[in-house]
Amino acid sequence: MSADTLCDARWLPSVGAILRHPDVQDCSALWGTDLVCSEIRAILAELRSQLLQRQSGKTPESLREELLAEVLNRLRVSLRSREQSELGSVLNATGVLLHTSLGRAPLSVRARERISECSQNCSLEIDLGSGGRLTRGHQVETTLRQLTGAEATLVVNNNAAATVLVLATLATGREVLISRGELVEIGGSFRLPDIFSASGTILREVGTTNRTRIGDYERAVGPSTACLMRVHPSNFRIRGFVESATLEELVALGRRHGIPVIDDIGSGSLVETTRWGLEREPTFQAGVASGADLILGSGDKLLGGPQCGLIVGRADLISRMANHPLARAFRIDKLTLSALQGTLESYRLGTQLQEIPILQALEQPVEHLEQRARAVMAQWAQSFEVHEVSGDELISGDWRVSVQKSVASVGGGTLADSEIPSWSLNIRHRQLSCEALAGLLRAGRPRVFGRVHRDTIWLDMRSLSPADDQRLLLALRRLGGVNGGSDPRITEL
Repeated sequence: MSADTLCDARWLPSVGAILRHPDVQDCSALWGTDLVCSEIRAILAELRSQLLQRQSGKTPESLREELLAEVLNRLRVSLRSREQSELGSVLNATGVLLHTSLGRAPLSVRARERISECSQNCSLEIDLGSGGRLTRGHQVETTLRQLTGAEATLVVNNNAAATVLVLATLATGREVLISRGELVEIGGSFRLPDIFSASGTILREVGTTNRTRIGDYERAVGPSTACLMRVHPSNFRIRGFVESATLEELVALGRRHGIPVIDDIGSGSLVETTRWGLEREPTFQAGVASGADLILGSGDKLLGGPQCGLIVGRADLISRMANHPLARAFRIDKLTLSALQGTLESYRLGTQLQEIPILQALEQPVEHLEQRARAVMAQWAQSFEVHEVSGDELISGDWRVSVQKSVASVGGGTLADSEIPSWSLNIRHRQLSCEALAGLLRAGRPRVFGRVHRDTIWLDMRSLSPADDQRLLLALRRLGGVNGGSDPRITEL
């Protein structure tokens, strides 16, 4: 090993010197000195190993500056990677309104205000009149009963938990009859038969994948039958030669044999989806009106609230579930409860279509989406020093931006076949692939998650709130660089 090589390694800046750099002090204020020190030591160790294997031939002064710049650059990259791995806000421009990986239903302003109010000490389980203790979730019971027509309600932390609790309470060690065509698999490879197994229930399939008649249930009823269950196949459809028993038929059969009927409606809707020209989704109200004993649904899909599972129905069955040991394991926290209360307030006041984001997105007239897309493109064009507009396309240097018709979907395992007309802002760049552009948008400030299709980035306006248009514009301006389209460089976001 030469003296020159050792000298190269010795010119590495010290941890203390790096920490005194103004940029690093900003990083320490944001991430904490301990974490930044740890990152710096790891970077210095890697650089030291590299320097011991080569000779640079540079002067100590120039090498010192180069090494400091390298450490700072690697530190920024490392901390940026950490930042991207943390939970943070994302603009959903995918065209999927309930994007599971992006958190499904965005919360309303009213729900977010409730979370803020209740993030400190709150009346979670206290009767403010008597000072006595109440059960968690009592704050939403009255509103849920009014909205659904049910005798009683119970809220747990998601719909899978609701299913487990219902089955464990009513059918442990006994059979539950369900159509073979309703044995769904939800996200994350979580299958309904696994839920039955976890609850200690015996799954009894009836009928066939495409055709299950009420007679199939009738023939399967026996002394060990605890419940009849219908599960809405939210995330798939079977077409063609199909038949299924109606909920009314199941209720009548349950009444004859004294067996409870459970209706899992999936998306938890309180609104008729046919108002938007979509397929009819089952609602809590319809399930109660049909006579089903228990109706289960999600809170973070078409309901437009936080992740939770809602159970409504017969008071005696709800009471049994509330006293089951699993009820405590599945109960919701105060922030979820406060968000749900705020969401349900909008329904109670009749302002849900104006206040709840998922319903606002469905209500948006398609011509308004086109206007929004064109407005964003026009404002972005002002950022480019040199540009031209050819028809519906903005051209500036390597940039090609256009406004086109698109198709959105509800997503979140809801309305699998439904297509919703929309408009998108489409972006291409001559030198960068669409995958690279999509990555830059995801890593930007603000973060934007679009859709890659036909070698183009599609930014769908229906899944974006109108309030997000200016944030989208900010992200696009940063993507194009401060000099706009005349500068082919993509600046760091």
